[in-house]
Parts: sequence; C-alpha cells; structure tokens
Amino acid sequence: MDHAQAPGARPRTRTALPLDPELARVLAALGPRARVPLTPENLAERRRRDVSDRPRPTLEDLRADGRFEVTELSVPRPARGPDVTLVLAGPARRAGPLPVLYYLHGGGMVMGNAWSVLPRLLREWALDLGLAIVSVDYPLAPRARHPVPVEAAYAGLVHVTGHAAELGLDAERVVIGGKSAGGGLAAALALLARDRGGPAPIGQLLLSPMLDDRGESFSGRQMADLDPWDRISNSTGWQALLGDLCGTPRVSPYAAPARAEDLSGLPAAYIEVGSAETLRDEDVAYARAIWRDGGEAELHVWPGACHGFDTLAPRAAISREARQARTRWLRRVLDRSAAPQLPYREP
Repeated sequence: MDHAQAPGARPRTRTALPLDPELARVLAALGPRARVPLTPENLAERRRRDVSDRPRPTLEDLRADGRFEVTELSVPRPARGPDVTLVLAGPARRAGPLPVLYYLHGGGMVMGNAWSVLPRLLREWALDLGLAIVSVDYPLAPRARHPVPVEAAYAGLVHVTGHAAELGLDAERVVIGGKSAGGGLAAALALLARDRGGPAPIGQLLLSPMLDDRGESFSGRQMADLDPWDRISNSTGWQALLGDLCGTPRVSPYAAPARAEDLSGLPAAYIEVGSAETLRDEDVAYARAIWRDGGEAELHVWPGACHGFDTLAPRAAISREARQARTRWLRRVLDRSAAPQLPYREP
C-alpha cells in the first residue's frame, strides 16, 4: 500500500530499480522485442514464436545418449479436463526409490510445455541430487480456464504418489515446484493438497511465482513497461485463466494463492524473485504470510534481477548464484527428509 504524501512535499515520481549490469546488457542486445507485452491480440503470434524459439525436444534428445531414463505417462481425465500427460525423467541406472521434483512449467498460463524445461532441470539437479523429475503438461488457458490446470496438476500428483513404487519413486520425498505461472500453480497445488488431505509434499520451490490476479502491487506499477513480464502481460495471463472472474472477490485461492487467508500447514517453501520485476511485492508478501501463519519459507530477492533473468542470461553471475541457492535448498530439504527423526529432548 502506498503511503500518503506529506503536505507540501514534492510530487512523487516513479523510480524504477536499476537492472543488474549483465542483465541490462543482455536485454539491450535483445532490443525492443524483449519488452513487447503479451496481449490477447498478439497471443497467437507469441505462442508461435515460443515454439520456434524453444523447439520441443524429443524423448531421445532428453535421454542424452543414455544418461537419463525418460517416460511419458498418461493420467486419466480429472474432473472438467482432458487426460494429463506427465514426463518422468531421471538418472539412468540409479537405484530407486528416487526423490521427486514435481515440476510445473512457466509461460503465463498460456504458453510452454512439459518437455522444453526438462534439459535444464535434468542438467542442474537429476544427476547431482539423484532426483527424478516429473514435468506436468497441464492444459493451457484460455482454452482451459480455472480450475482445469490446477485439477490436472493435482490428478498428476495423486497418480505419481499412488504409483510411486512401480515407478521407482519415493512418495514420501516429493517437492513440488515451478516457475512464473508454474510457480503459482505449485503454490495453489500445495494449498489444494493440504485442504483435500491429499499427498503431502515436503517442499515447494516457487520461482518468481504468479500469485495475485488483482494487479495492485507497487512493484507492478514501478516496473511497468520495463520488466519483460510487465503488468499488461500479467493481466493478460490472469484474464486468460479466470475470464470475467479476474480481479473480483470470487477468485479462489486455488487459482490465485495470494487470496488464501490461511497459509498454515504447508510444506517448507523456497521463494525467489527479482527486485526489478513486476511480481516482487506479491512474492515477498506471500513469504511474510507463511511466516505469519507459523510456516517455513526461505526468501531470496535477487538485486537488479528482472523476470526470467536466469533464462535470459544463464551465464550471468546473479543467475549462477540463484541456481546454487536453489540447489542448496533442495539438497537440504531432501537430506532432512531422508534423515531419521530423533525425538526432541530439552537440554
């Protein structure tokens, strides 16, 4: 909430935060195209461009000459939605049961797929952490509106945990995660699983998550026309998901987790966001709300980082630091879940 100005004070002007120098150079090299907002009018073109810029890898590509085992799974149709495709990938010849990162891709709820994110996830975590990745190909808006995407994610999670033994997975060591729209879906999935008494993940990895459909944050106004995912793009994604409900009091927390009034009883959260991005304030507020309700959250606000910074500039120092911080958190959560739980004794 903005504070009122004192009488006689100079008018407050919008002061945008400076970008990290390496990120600024990359965005400058990309030119104006990097900051064209997503709108309903250009959505079809942006989808075509997304497919051409990031071609979907084949299963053979993902197997990387035998380093990984990759399988597609089909989950029966949940309520009000199509069958759900999951892509299960993990280190080849690694004895199970393996812990799981159950991952929801980004793309503003309107773009992206389960396959294109896997090369990075496998490279960063599968071998190092002995981790299986389950990437969810959830239905996209506006064709699939709420609650179809989150119900698809929930159906997939129930399937994976219910068939963990035959899949070589450890149902007791599942982390749910995602980036941008996928991060918001992961947060919504954690709420839904808690409230339905469903599978109990041990952690939620929320990377610049989209959490609030209302678009009222200061950071949204501060970074308007500057962040690659600005408030116009953000509004387009939410409108695609929610239609006429967007911004009204009737929006469910299983669509927009920032609407949740009770964040107690959730798995440990890792929340990261850039200081120079639209979603900064809603993500920080979500971490604060988890702490308020007695939960565990590790919050990273990367200075000078814009939305999607580690994808735009993967070799930048700040991108490397962010990947290292995520890996440390994942390792700690997985190690903690594997260790025997000793009874507490007062000194």
